[in-house]
Amino acid sequence: MTRTRTAAWLAIAAAAATALAGCTSSSGSSGAAASTDELKAGVFLDVTSWDPANADIGFDGPYLSAVYDPLVALDKDAKPVPALATSWDWSPDRLTLTLHLRDGVTFDDGQKFDAAAAVENLNHLKAGVRSGQAYTDVKSVEAKDPSTVVLRLSERDDALLYFMGLGRSWMASPKAIRSGALTNGPDGSGPYTYDKANSAPQSQYVFTKRPQHWDSATYPFSTVRLFPITDQTASFNAMLSGQLNVQFANAANLAQAQQNGWNVARKAASWVGVQFADRTGSQVKALGDQRVRQAIAYAFDAAGILKAVGNDAGTVTDQLWPVGSPVYDQAGTARYQTDLGKAKQLLAEAGYAGGFSLKMPMSTIFAAWQPAANQTFGQLGIKVDWQNMSMPDYQKNAPTYPMFLAVIAMDGNDMATLTDQVTSSQWYNPHPSVDAFPEVKALVQQVQQAEPGPAQTQLLKQLNAKLVDLAWWDVWYQADNLYFSVKGITVTPVTGMMFPTLRFIQRG
Repeated sequence: MTRTRTAAWLAIAAAAATALAGCTSSSGSSGAAASTDELKAGVFLDVTSWDPANADIGFDGPYLSAVYDPLVALDKDAKPVPALATSWDWSPDRLTLTLHLRDGVTFDDGQKFDAAAAVENLNHLKAGVRSGQAYTDVKSVEAKDPSTVVLRLSERDDALLYFMGLGRSWMASPKAIRSGALTNGPDGSGPYTYDKANSAPQSQYVFTKRPQHWDSATYPFSTVRLFPITDQTASFNAMLSGQLNVQFANAANLAQAQQNGWNVARKAASWVGVQFADRTGSQVKALGDQRVRQAIAYAFDAAGILKAVGNDAGTVTDQLWPVGSPVYDQAGTARYQTDLGKAKQLLAEAGYAGGFSLKMPMSTIFAAWQPAANQTFGQLGIKVDWQNMSMPDYQKNAPTYPMFLAVIAMDGNDMATLTDQVTSSQWYNPHPSVDAFPEVKALVQQVQQAEPGPAQTQLLKQLNAKLVDLAWWDVWYQADNLYFSVKGITVTPVTGMMFPTLRFIQRG
């Protein structure tokens, strides 16, 4: 299955490219809001679409969570929790998922939410170019009765509920879906209604609290204003002046935010490093040798790069499962501590003492990392012919090269990480190569067959260790997303959400 997040990738890459920017002026107010009854959030990107089937997971969460209710939500640990589906059951073979639905919910246009509406939404989501990626293994959806929906799977998918909660189960009015009205605006049952008259697309979006929403206590603000501000300097200045009370933040401004007394929330959001698209050596023979990939991992000064480029907003590690995950090995974070001598020794053992040549893509969004890459590859004798291209073209073309610099969004679910980063074909992983590595293939099969829980987690830990040993990628560090908020407002980040949905922004 394939579950790409294009807009999210473009956003985090663009945000990362601003990491070297200096702090903004300290003039202006501390940004303390006169009242925390109104949420005024700078959310980085504009809304992609009001149609949940066309929306992107990444930064669309705040917009869609204002106006739509999901079947399944996530808690702060990215675990699925009830929403419009009050509970669910799996069949013993985990090929049938039964959802039990909430009563008494209506959409903006007065239509009732029930099993028929849920089925129409799920079929719409399954057919969506973007949302359908979450339902690849769902072969049918049917209403068992007015309050029960049954999903039948063609093969087991232990990450399905996670992806539904991440942003792939927003429920819209079936009438609006059929008429195509969602291209002009939302029609949902969410905690807020869209105030189109006072909104200005690409500038600000205003939402007013819906009376008697079934989950009203989770949404404390009477009004929500969302401001798409890509320029993080402008966003920070808006915080300083009090125009915002929550911001998707730049680590370069961390010290000043703390001086202002703002709350700072942070969590691992993406991994940064070198992606080996050619692990089998079909394009560049050297990369098919484990020792060569290990040599590259040993050679990079990950801690120095994190400090210089990432403002220390992250965790140096060679693992790809998120920091804090049960799969993440706290004791095994330093397998590839910088050791240029070891790197050169491995290259010599592999028969590449003099290095080798290859082409790699380059874009302005990765310019901050290019000097470190040039220096490191030069020390190893690896001659890189950089191919310059635009940011959108980088995503399109990068995986056609044997390896490339990468900033890849991570998931808060361990099985989703396995699917997205290892086993399935993605734009950043076009050749998963699992079949070419028997030990990896065997562990993957054991994980997929294991009962969810401790046994599956233990197998994932073994797989994680094996992938690190193989230098499946060269992870330098896991980069944090940062969020600033004024006193009286707290933000709880969730790995997998580039900007948390509104249920994770609270007063207090």
